[in-house]
Amino acid sequence: MNLEKVIFGFFVVLAATLNFGFVIGDIADPELHHPYELFAAIVVNLIATVLKFGDRTQLGAVHLATSLVASLQLIAAGIVWALVQGGGITAGEMSSVVSLAAGALLANVVSVVLLIAETISFQRR
Repeated sequence: MNLEKVIFGFFVVLAATLNFGFVIGDIADPELHHPYELFAAIVVNLIATVLKFGDRTQLGAVHLATSLVASLQLIAAGIVWALVQGGGITAGEMSSVVSLAAGALLANVVSVVLLIAETISFQRR
């Protein structure tokens, strides 16, 4: 077992599950979307992005691209939430935050699918 691959897979899947946990629920209800969960999703996505920098393959490049997209969208969601938090967040503003996070979730799902495809195609020598 390769510990590096285990850590890599752990962070890729954790990023997707944290993101999913934040997105799930009524898109406009701020009570269902906790800011600390968004913060955790941002941090784990950034860690997953850093872990993807070492891979020099074509698949590694696509992994990195999906991670950069997810991180960018989650950071944008965090910025939107931080900007509107002062006066209380409206349903429309919450919808924007959750929509950005949902876009990041799609990128995370692509990354998990790539990880699964890479694992299935791996051949022992």
